[in-house]
Amino acid sequence: MDEMVLRAQRFINSIYGNVPGITKVAEDGITGWSTMRALTRCLQHELGGTALSDNFGPTTMSTLQSTWPSVGPGTGAPANLVRIIQSGLYCKGYDGGGIDGIFNDHVAAAVQKLKSDAGVSGVYPGADVVPKVFKALLNMDAYVVVSGGNPVVRSIQQWMNARYVNRTGFFIVPCDGYFSRDVQKALMLAVQFELGMSDSEATGVFGPATQAGLKANTLSVGSSGPWVRLFSAAMVFNRRDGVTFTGTFDSQLSTQVRRFQTFVKLPVTGKGDFQTWASLLVSTGDATRKGSAFDCVTEITPARADALKAAGYRIAGRYLCNVPDTTLNKMIQPGELAVLAEKGLRVFPIYQTSGRSVDYFGYAQGVIDALAAIEWARRHGFRSGTRIYFAVDFDALDHQVTSNVIPHFRGIANTMNEHARGYKVGIYGPRNVCSRVSAMGLTSASFVSDMSSGYSGNLGYPMPADWAFDQIATITVGSGAGKIEIDNNIASGLDEGQSRFDPGTVAAGLDVDFDMSKKGALLQDVRNYLTSIGVPEAGGSDLFDKDNATLGCNTTTKAFDITLTHDKLISGLARRLKMRKALIQAPILWEIRKWNPADLAADKLVRSHYTGGPIGTNDCSTGLAQIFAATAIKARNHAIQKGIISGAILDPADETDLWAVWQKLQDPSYNITTVAYVHIWGAAEIGVARPGLATGDDNTRRILARYNGVNAAAEKYGHELLGLYKVFEKHNAPLRTS
Repeated sequence: MDEMVLRAQRFINSIYGNVPGITKVAEDGITGWSTMRALTRCLQHELGGTALSDNFGPTTMSTLQSTWPSVGPGTGAPANLVRIIQSGLYCKGYDGGGIDGIFNDHVAAAVQKLKSDAGVSGVYPGADVVPKVFKALLNMDAYVVVSGGNPVVRSIQQWMNARYVNRTGFFIVPCDGYFSRDVQKALMLAVQFELGMSDSEATGVFGPATQAGLKANTLSVGSSGPWVRLFSAAMVFNRRDGVTFTGTFDSQLSTQVRRFQTFVKLPVTGKGDFQTWASLLVSTGDATRKGSAFDCVTEITPARADALKAAGYRIAGRYLCNVPDTTLNKMIQPGELAVLAEKGLRVFPIYQTSGRSVDYFGYAQGVIDALAAIEWARRHGFRSGTRIYFAVDFDALDHQVTSNVIPHFRGIANTMNEHARGYKVGIYGPRNVCSRVSAMGLTSASFVSDMSSGYSGNLGYPMPADWAFDQIATITVGSGAGKIEIDNNIASGLDEGQSRFDPGTVAAGLDVDFDMSKKGALLQDVRNYLTSIGVPEAGGSDLFDKDNATLGCNTTTKAFDITLTHDKLISGLARRLKMRKALIQAPILWEIRKWNPADLAADKLVRSHYTGGPIGTNDCSTGLAQIFAATAIKARNHAIQKGIISGAILDPADETDLWAVWQKLQDPSYNITTVAYVHIWGAAEIGVARPGLATGDDNTRRILARYNGVNAAAEKYGHELLGLYKVFEKHNAPLRTS
């Protein structure tokens, strides 16, 4: 906590707390957007505004320019206006000289330091705060190199501020050493200014006039001046090693240009030509470039394949499946892969059912997607070695990549490694998304959605190092029967796609996702059955005692709802292992329903054992389906040894392995998948065939009993759960045959 930031927050709340449009800020002494935006609103209020906004926009700028074009020691500005400046300085880390409304020497020195840090002290000499400096003061931009920032990038940021800040549409950019969306936009404006565009013409859009201007300004060895500075800046921003910020195009820069051109698959000229400029400035690069790969949502017929081949295409990206509950039929059609192979076109598969908002992504969904992708890939006949590209088809912000997308791909990677190690994982998405997921070791190639040039995940980010396909434009190829709309992709050569396919495999009689419109009927049958065996809708902890352990803290409805929350995972797992999903559903619902304080106490004892507490209990049944870590290890070892899944053999007697697995069992996805492996292992333990689609009631009962143990209580457990199994099966069976 910073004491002076705290005082700034108290100033906002005490003076403006009752002003309509200004919400009180948290008094925590931590600089953040809420404080900066509040200060912006305070400024707007001082300028006479009534429609207050978080944005320091054109109206605020013009009003400030006409009212207080300069605020300094001798300008006579109102005390509260000075207090806003002092508060902003403290939030930026400068000495504001108190928050007393006096523009004293400390304030003057701080303003001068800020201007120097931002590179504009030569443009705006002295201590007065002019409108563009005021705007820079009331945001979260830093003007010193922050952790991980590049000093060379900062020198470019300062140079751009100094050279272009007097242009109407150019505002002070951060000087933090990071290439960002705002810096990318500023670079484009700088290019347009150097092309001689007026303030109204320079929009930051990579349009025809900008492209024509760049085509007329090819740089080569011997070139010098601002154009070379902008070009070398763009190279630095794109993280090209060995490039310095320079005004002279020398042989060293030419060498680095050749390397960049090779990387992005441009003609290798060593010059700052149009296509190189374009690839440095916008994610699409020159969108008219001819690609050798493409993706599409349309079936590739023989006529279309001929047209595509004639146009120079050799690799096709096609979708494994359709999006549920939509009419668009974008998936690979029967016989299509044979057509492509016959015509000499290779194929890479794409998996996407949704992926258009952050809410879709997470570890559990990644597991579901991976299971589905494996099934679809095998259904179409894709062989081992195929890379499947999983889509992130929205403008994911950096924090969303951290919170949702990376866990999602961790779920994909873990599941693919466990169930289909022969398949590789790729990613489709904006540059930042691809790069960050790849850096975690979760993908092996990127299919970059560069066509979405306005995405924040593309603006200000270099091309991922592992890019395989670069999607740059939607075009139409062919005519008549051969006409087809495609997304034109540049191929790097990292992924050549597949040219040979196995016969597709589709197992009959597999379970499907539950029809949630029938949820009420299933719940009623579950409740009726459990009540019939002495387990009513509710039985809380107040009813718990040693002899009545089935009456847990969760109601039947809650247990049911939690179980159905994981329906897609259970369905996918059952389909992958070719067993009945009811066999997985029954123990999950039962164990959630009967969870009680004894389970909570047992969990605490295990945690205590491994985290410095009393040593004693090193394992207990835990997680949604109440599985012992030792049981999970034995079950998974069995599945690995039988070639059902891949993984490392662990030791159920080793406490390091026990603790690691026990913690994993807290994750619902891991716990649920383990249920299925426990059934497979349990069947082998009691000499029963592996559970399958046609397993009879008696063997099902015995497998369910083994899930609980081998004593008399387990026998009772098996009988009770067989009834619950039959309830689920009553509702599952009609769906898979409809």
